[in-house]
Amino acid sequence: MSGRVARSLCTAVLAAAVAASPAVAEPSGPEPAPAPAAGPAPQSVAGLLKQLQTLYRKAEEAGELHNGTEEELKKRAAEAGKLRGELAEARAALDSGRRDAGRLARDQYQGRTDFSMYLRLLLADDPARALEQSHVIERAQAGRSAVVERLTGAERHAEVLAAKSRAAQDRQRELTAQRKEQHDTVRSRLKAIEAMLASLSTGQLEALSALEEKNIGEAQDALTASGALSSVRTPSGEGGKAVRYAVEQIGKPYVWGAEGPETYDCSGLTSQAWSAAGRDIPRTSQEQWRRLPKVPLGSLRPGDLVVYFPKATHVALYIGDGLVIQAPRPGTTVKVSPLASNPLLGAVRPDPDSEPLSAYTLPELPEDATSGPDTGYNAPHA
Repeated sequence: MSGRVARSLCTAVLAAAVAASPAVAEPSGPEPAPAPAAGPAPQSVAGLLKQLQTLYRKAEEAGELHNGTEEELKKRAAEAGKLRGELAEARAALDSGRRDAGRLARDQYQGRTDFSMYLRLLLADDPARALEQSHVIERAQAGRSAVVERLTGAERHAEVLAAKSRAAQDRQRELTAQRKEQHDTVRSRLKAIEAMLASLSTGQLEALSALEEKNIGEAQDALTASGALSSVRTPSGEGGKAVRYAVEQIGKPYVWGAEGPETYDCSGLTSQAWSAAGRDIPRTSQEQWRRLPKVPLGSLRPGDLVVYFPKATHVALYIGDGLVIQAPRPGTTVKVSPLASNPLLGAVRPDPDSEPLSAYTLPELPEDATSGPDTGYNAPHA
């Protein structure tokens, strides 16, 4: 980026209009030359922080929408593959039924129908034998009826499957286009974050980090004072495994859309932690919030998922003592953060029916488990 473009971008991001100060009249002397027009004043650190947090939140919203579409596309692809297999089997059954129907038609044409067989038996020299062999006629009639029913049913089944297969393929095309649009939206919003960060001085970045840390500390203190974190609970066996998995990922980079094992986004980390514990949960933070049972913050136990922002666009894994493990946002790595590091929406429990362990010790955390900002100020996205 050229210096001129960077300076222009800095001015655009940081500018805030201010009212011009009223002029002070000179008591005497010649009229002074007009003073230069007042230029835009830089935003306050709080204003910059709010703007940056909004950009991050919008990028994460778009990322989670993209993740949801990606998951639905995978399911639709699997459904379409299953339908193609069923349709192939149905068409094979239909071909077999048509061959059987063809043989039946030839039998009728050549006089080997049930009716002609019946007449031959009735006109036989021994009527008693005809009565004894009536079951032969019934079996023959049933077999031919079954041929017709099988053919009719196979035709209907093949038609239904063909319609479902076409619908599944149409939905796949729609989702593919939707995924492309959402992908472009995410990239555009991440570029906006990059541009803003590139426009800020080292001093501004340090001030942003300091204010962010102060705000998080105050929010955490308020949460502790409310008594919401006063209880100490042990996880279930599965929850303990999920925590251990998450601890092992500390230090790995955040990359939106990533599910490991080397990079993660927020819900990629939580879904993989619980998958490693033997329980599949929804992929996205919105679906985790929507589909998993809610629990009060005062009832949190390690392994529970803490969901943030009104649209449930961020999620972290609770590890106890008022702390979570999260993949915060672009430019950061998986880390341990205060539970109140983002605006809280609520919490969910992937294993509500599992009994807690009688005793539990949190796995040892790396020395740098809490290092680095939660906001990713220091680096653009990968």
